[in-house]
Amino acid sequence: MKLKTKLYLGFGLLIFLFIIFQLFLMMLMNQLNTNMKNAVDNYEMAKTAYKIQDSLNWYRSDSKGILANPPADLLKEFQDHKEQSYLEANQAIETLRKLDKREKSQKVIAELQSLSIQLRAIEAKTNKLMEQNKDEEARNLFWYDTWDVIDKMTSDATYLQTLQEDGVQSEFELSNDTTSIAYKFIFGYAVAVLIMGGAITFFILRSMSKNLNDVMSVFTNAAFGKGDHLPRIRVKTKDEIGQISIAYNEMAQVLEKHHKQEIELKNAAEEQSWLNTKIAEIATMYPGINNLKELAQLFITRLAPIVGASCGLIYLKEDNVFRRYGSYAGQEEPVGRESFSVGEGLVGQCALDKRPISLEDIPEDYIKISSGTGGAPPNSILVIPAEYQGEVLAVIELASFKPFTRLEQVLLEEVVSHLGINIKSIQRHIRVEELLQESQTMTEELQSQSEELQLQQEELRTVNEQLEEQFKSSEQKTHELEKIKNMLEEKAQQLMMSSQYKSEFLANMSHELRTPLNSLLILAKMLSENSGQNLTPKQVEYAKTILSSGHDLLRLINDILDISKIEAGKMEIFLEKTEIQEIKASLKSQFFPLARQKGLDFSIQLDPFLPDLIQTDPQRLQQILINLLSNAFKFTEKGRILLQIEKAQQTVFSEEKGNNLVETMIAFSVSDTGIGISQENQKLIFDAFQQADGTTSRKYGGTGLGLTISRELAQLLGGYLTVESTVGEGSRFTLYIPSLQIVQARLEAAVTVEEPQPDIDERESLEGMKILIVDDDMRNIFALTSALESYFVEVVFAENGREGIEILQKNPDVDLVLMDIMMPEMDGFEAIRAIRQVPEYMNLPIIALTAKAMKSDRKKCIEAGASDYISKPVHMEQLISIMRVWLYR
Repeated sequence: MKLKTKLYLGFGLLIFLFIIFQLFLMMLMNQLNTNMKNAVDNYEMAKTAYKIQDSLNWYRSDSKGILANPPADLLKEFQDHKEQSYLEANQAIETLRKLDKREKSQKVIAELQSLSIQLRAIEAKTNKLMEQNKDEEARNLFWYDTWDVIDKMTSDATYLQTLQEDGVQSEFELSNDTTSIAYKFIFGYAVAVLIMGGAITFFILRSMSKNLNDVMSVFTNAAFGKGDHLPRIRVKTKDEIGQISIAYNEMAQVLEKHHKQEIELKNAAEEQSWLNTKIAEIATMYPGINNLKELAQLFITRLAPIVGASCGLIYLKEDNVFRRYGSYAGQEEPVGRESFSVGEGLVGQCALDKRPISLEDIPEDYIKISSGTGGAPPNSILVIPAEYQGEVLAVIELASFKPFTRLEQVLLEEVVSHLGINIKSIQRHIRVEELLQESQTMTEELQSQSEELQLQQEELRTVNEQLEEQFKSSEQKTHELEKIKNMLEEKAQQLMMSSQYKSEFLANMSHELRTPLNSLLILAKMLSENSGQNLTPKQVEYAKTILSSGHDLLRLINDILDISKIEAGKMEIFLEKTEIQEIKASLKSQFFPLARQKGLDFSIQLDPFLPDLIQTDPQRLQQILINLLSNAFKFTEKGRILLQIEKAQQTVFSEEKGNNLVETMIAFSVSDTGIGISQENQKLIFDAFQQADGTTSRKYGGTGLGLTISRELAQLLGGYLTVESTVGEGSRFTLYIPSLQIVQARLEAAVTVEEPQPDIDERESLEGMKILIVDDDMRNIFALTSALESYFVEVVFAENGREGIEILQKNPDVDLVLMDIMMPEMDGFEAIRAIRQVPEYMNLPIIALTAKAMKSDRKKCIEAGASDYISKPVHMEQLISIMRVWLYR
């Protein structure tokens, strides 16, 4: 730590202690102020409690005066003064309720308020008896009831006064305690600061003197005669003395490093001089050599003695094979193999890796280097490649009785790089000579070809004349094509208008069909529930038949709209993360009741290796699966129906989509033991309005659109639909869809224990609500009113938007508006905008009801200002759920 820092810390610590002292004093003063304020507040509340007692005494006195039947003027004075006393007592009670928040005080104040109300009731009863000239009964009521209530209130007021006086006393005692603590703290703090200041001064002076003595000792003993080692100062602190020690140590380190670098530079200069001399010796042999064999033999002969090698071989590349072109210190029998392929042996591996290979501790039977006096195995072998622009042209293998030094290896790397250049130069020289021979031969061939070209030019002139005629003809055809293009554009415009008319017709048809269907389904649902228990079982069955037929008609309308949107290319797909378990739960809730009704075995199986989430459009996926399961239940009288969800099998999927990754596909298979489909009808069932049995006497109903829509939706989801079936045995429909980004992050099951909640009748939650229905069709008004009244809801209605605004102004207590869209005079969009312009209706829940089922209708309703949207025919459970959301949000 620096000396300056120590001083800063010492004085800073003293300043910090002083600040703490000031803050503590401020806190004590604030506490004293708070105690005094509380004492004053308690005193004021005690005065208020006393005022209650005083007002009650006057009330008692005035009441006795009134019962004495005084003259009229005195009676009026008693009554006025009595009323004033009662009001003052109540005002004082209310003041205490606001000021005194203690729980025991609030209980007494609540009792006082209750007794005050009771006193007012007794007073009214007493006045009534006196008006009836029943003075004796009035006096008895006063002496027994009024007197008793006033005594209780006086007792409570006295108790409150006592509480406030105790509070004043406790606050004074707390102030005295706080003052005593302040005196003790000031004295103790002053003593602690003096002791700490002395300790800090002693510590700083002691550390400075000790560190200076250590530094002077090292300076005295330093020997600067030799540069290889100098003494060091041991750094004990981080202050200025420590910085001097660090600087000295760094200086000593630099001097030692400088001395070492001088020695290294001297050695490096000597090595570089030797290296340049040997490279020059080898470089002088290259000029005048134009033969690869001569070059290789001369190179290995010169190089081996320079690097101390006792034996050497050189291999040159020839047709992707390295052949031996020269050797050093050979024997009667040739040393080494004649050739190596790339990657074969050390020579081939060196050429493949393009880097040197070094071997030490060579076995005795590997190779022997012989001389006149004997022979011995080498201790080191080095194999090095010679490259030119990344291509290995030669490999040199050297053997020595000693390891190759670093300097010798550097020399080898330099000379082999020059060797590669010279080998390439000789190869090019040989190639140039070969090309010269070929060029002479080609010159003779060109002379003969020149004569042939002259003949071809004459033929080209004739061809050009023909092309000019064809160009004129093509220009005429181009003009004709432009006319055809204009005609096609007009036809395309007509088709676009036709498509627009078709969309408008389908939207209007949907509205005209859904409007009466809405009231039919609501009323049929209510009749089938038979909540009043006033229908016979046969009549309930009739209502269920009507309801079922209505839903069939609704599905037909939806299928027609879906197929039209698919054909027009307007079907929208919204991809989102979808839980497979949610799909399973939804399908289970829809089809398990039907399976029990028909006596079928229905189950859903999930592959344990499935991801928890997939990326797809959940609405369209469930629409396909519902179509497939509906068909399975329709055509199966007995047996079982199975839905399997698993990863796509390699063999099955590769036949259909062999260019995609199988791991990205999920298979949804619906199999049944129904009637089955013949081979010739398996393609027909995917066509619109087609069924395997399409005769007028067919046994099973349906439009034939379900599988068509399912196939098209599967393609929009990036997948496809297949069928396998045998007549009389059953069918298996399989939907393959890509999961796109498979989400493998497993969701940890958050196990929460919920307390059981009591069952609440859903109708009770809407009881007393007031709903405004705006619709131009009285059938819909009647159906919705009947349904909502069963939930104890009050309903008002209007037949167009303008009338709806007027009804809303007359009924400001309306809780929610159900607004139809297509109406005369003022449609729903205009009515919603007008309502939203009124400030008090900015947050009024408005649910749009429309018979149009197009995707853009919801967006238009929300933009107009609707809170939510529901299409006709209305499902009451869905409507009630949406209403509950907006009424209790």
